[in-house]
This record gives sequence, C-alpha cells and structure tokens, in this order.
Amino acid sequence: MTIRKTPNFCVVRNHGCFSDNDEGLASVDTRLGLSRRTFLQFCAVVAVTLGLPPEAEGAIAQAISTKHRPPVIWLHFAECTGCTESLLRTEHPALDKLILELISLDYHETLFAGAGHQADAARRASMAANKGKYVLVVEGAIPAKDNGIYCKIGGRTAVEILNECAQDAAAVIALGSCAVWGGMPSTKPNPTGCVGVDEVWKKPVVNIPGCAPNPYNFLSTVVHYITYGKLPELDNQGRPKFAYSRIIHENCERRPHFDAGRFAQEFGDAGHRAGWCLYKLGCKGPETHANCPAILFGDVGGGSWPVGTGHPCIGCTEKGIGFEKPIFALAELKGVTPPASYPRIVEQQGHGATIASVAVLAGAAGVVIGASAAMASNLGKGSKPEDPSEGKE
Repeated sequence: MTIRKTPNFCVVRNHGCFSDNDEGLASVDTRLGLSRRTFLQFCAVVAVTLGLPPEAEGAIAQAISTKHRPPVIWLHFAECTGCTESLLRTEHPALDKLILELISLDYHETLFAGAGHQADAARRASMAANKGKYVLVVEGAIPAKDNGIYCKIGGRTAVEILNECAQDAAAVIALGSCAVWGGMPSTKPNPTGCVGVDEVWKKPVVNIPGCAPNPYNFLSTVVHYITYGKLPELDNQGRPKFAYSRIIHENCERRPHFDAGRFAQEFGDAGHRAGWCLYKLGCKGPETHANCPAILFGDVGGGSWPVGTGHPCIGCTEKGIGFEKPIFALAELKGVTPPASYPRIVEQQGHGATIASVAVLAGAAGVVIGASAAMASNLGKGSKPEDPSEGKE
C-alpha cells in the first residue's frame, strides 16, 4: 500500500480507493456537500466503528461515492418518533448532507412533505420499482392483539402493512427498542399486545435496540450493507456485534470507581458529585449490551449519555430490563469480577502501614480470601461514602 498526500486529502492505493481525478470522489463535493477530507475522515470513523481493518475505509468511500443508493421504506407504528428525532440530530456529517444522499428515502411519514393517499402511493411505487432491492426500516412496536386493530394507517393494520412491505425487502431493520422487542408500549399490562418486528415477521431481522438508539449504529449498518452487499455480523438476538457485543460496564467512564469500591449512595451526595460509580443507585450497565460509552451520543462531546450526566443506565437496549426492571433495582453483575480488595477513598499518609501493604501481607497469609469476600458482599449495602475532601490538607 502506498499513500500519497495532497493539500486536501489522502489517497490510498491498492485498496479500492481513488486517484485525484476519480469521478466518484470528485462527486462528493457536489452530491454530498462535503469536503474530500471530511468525507474520507467519516469513512475511516465508520470503518473503526464496524471493527473493520484500516484499509476498509477505501472500500467504504468508493461504495458511497459510486454505488446506486439503496431505496429505503421507513415505517412508523407504536412509538414516539424518538428514533427519527435522534437520527435528525447527527452532525458529523449532518443528516441532510449524507443520510438523505446515502440512501434514497422513498417513504417516511415524518419527513414526507406529502401525506395521505399521496404518501401511500409513493410507498407502493417504490416497492414495485425496487422489488427485492429496498431496505425496510421499522420504527415502533407492532400492536398485535385483536388482529392488530389498535394501530391502523390508511384503514390497514400495522401487522398487514409490515407483512406486505417485508415480503419483497432485501433487508428488514428494526430500529429502536419498541421495534426490536416492544419497548415501552409493551410494558405490563400491554393492553394492545405490542411486540417486536420479529414476532410478526418470522424471518431474519436486524435489531438495533435503544431508546433512542444511537444513530451511528444504524448509519454504520447501512454503510456496511452498501459497501459489501450484506449486513454486518449479528449476535443470537439479531443485533450487530460491532455495537452490542459488550456490556456498558466494560467501557464506562465510572468503571474505575466501581473497581475501587467508590459508590454514590444518593443523588447529590459527595460521591455522586465526585463522579463515583452509580451501581448502588440502580445502574444497569453491568447487564446491558450497548456501545454508549464508546461512541457517546448526540455529537455534543463528553457527558452526552445518561451515566455521563449522572443518571444510572436504565438498560433501554436490553429486553426484560429496560422499562421492566425497576430503575433503582440493583443490576446483576454478569461477568463482572470485583477486585480482590478495595482501596480506601482517601489514603492517609505517614501513619504507618497502609491498607494496601496490609492487604499484601494478608494475602500472603491466606487471609485476604475471606476479607475480599466480605468486602465484595458490601456491594449494594447502604453505607455512606466518605466525602472526597476529607483527609486532605
């Protein structure tokens, strides 16, 4: 591989990228309204997000610039439109500069200027012209009780419309927790019988949960499809592995405080103000799969996700946890191993042996096993944290 730098961008050779005069890359300025540098940076970020090797950014750039935009039919059912609102707020690049040019959005009730029969005619025309080629995106749960009579559009139930549109789709994407497993509309007593897309459409569905889901998880999934002609690798729940293979707790910015035994006990207490772990306030990060702390949210920098703002994760991406498990209920520690011992919040200096040195000696004597078990059992108990300012001169 050789790399040649120009004043505006870097051209990667031998990996399916471009030359200075490449027609596809040249069209980026006019078709997408992006500088070449910004466009290639975006492709690199998508490649990293998907866990692809560095050279994949060349293939992504070429596919976006030269391939035919896939038609997209976007359905809305029982939901709050939060998934669309989240997508509208992408900034790097903005939705109108990339998403609406990356795909051919042929039907979307929220973004359409037309309505009623006019909008429905556009959907049917796109489906007929792109049979077997369009991507179906479903936002919202499917009310299935009593033959689906609790959600109708144009006199037809959500169940009927979903089955009709999915029949000839190249791929079906359930966007948001409502579409994935029912979300908030499916909470007990669930009088309308709301369920996820895959309980109605009994064939493979790509599930991108979240309330609202991070728009870049959706964007990266679509880019992967455009680039390689197939969807990214999915887990046993149909979720893209690049986004949902790890629990939030693993990459949480407050994880060091968990390992050190520093827990906020109440909202606004000393530990909460100091940024300590929110486990005892009901954070569901240890049992929730998502990449929230890795890519953040809303393009506004650090602190742009619930835990970053000081609120426990409610597990919105996880079926059986989000909107089901009480917010203040302690999370199950799935695959999380507490350290053998926890340091004191503020270590005293110059007063003989420290806690750390005593722990080492106790470990050598075999006593630390019992001590660490006792300390680990304190998880979830109500002892007050020390004030971070105590013990400081």
